[in-house]
Amino acid sequence: THIMEYSTLVALVSFLWVFFYLLTFIPTSSKLTTNGRLPPGPKPFPIIGNLHQLGESPHRFLAKLAKTHGPLMSLKFGSITTIVVSSSTVAKEMFQKHDLALANRKVPAAVRANHHDKYSVAWLPVCPKWRNLRKISAIHSLSNQRLDTTQSLRQAKVMELLDYVRQCSQVGEAVDVGKAAFTTSLNLLSNTFFSFDLASHSSSDSGEFKELV
Repeated sequence: THIMEYSTLVALVSFLWVFFYLLTFIPTSSKLTTNGRLPPGPKPFPIIGNLHQLGESPHRFLAKLAKTHGPLMSLKFGSITTIVVSSSTVAKEMFQKHDLALANRKVPAAVRANHHDKYSVAWLPVCPKWRNLRKISAIHSLSNQRLDTTQSLRQAKVMELLDYVRQCSQVGEAVDVGKAAFTTSLNLLSNTFFSFDLASHSSSDSGEFKELV
């Protein structure tokens, strides 16, 4: 028993030592930047970053930080590095003059696993291939003529949603609006591209699929 207590004490002391070592000697935000490419910001805590500093009024916290670090700051929210713009002038500079440099998005590992990111309009960076795929999508999937041909399908899916709500009303069952709307949208998309339903209002499949998404 004494050996177990001693081992537990040693483990606890070791953990606390590592924690306070990281807390004390973790580099400041200016040193965390890669070759000075990230803007300045407050020193983040290990693991949680700057989440604990937001409080109940994040806008006031960010306004206060802007007075210290300027209109462009970098914050850590957990493991996510976030760039905060608090000036309309800087925002205009970023999103109007340098919008192409910021147009791409981070691609999740699950999407990169089978190289889906190389053939998807949603994940491709802005490039000639992306522009060509977007043009094809606009012409063959989102044009007015194409939308007119699927009008009856949209009406049918809305009627299915209304029937489901009516059935729930008759038996006194609560309607999960989020799940019902997701199921309707999912079935509309799947019927548009594959001509069959992927989910059902009476099944839990749509809820599981929504969690995966």
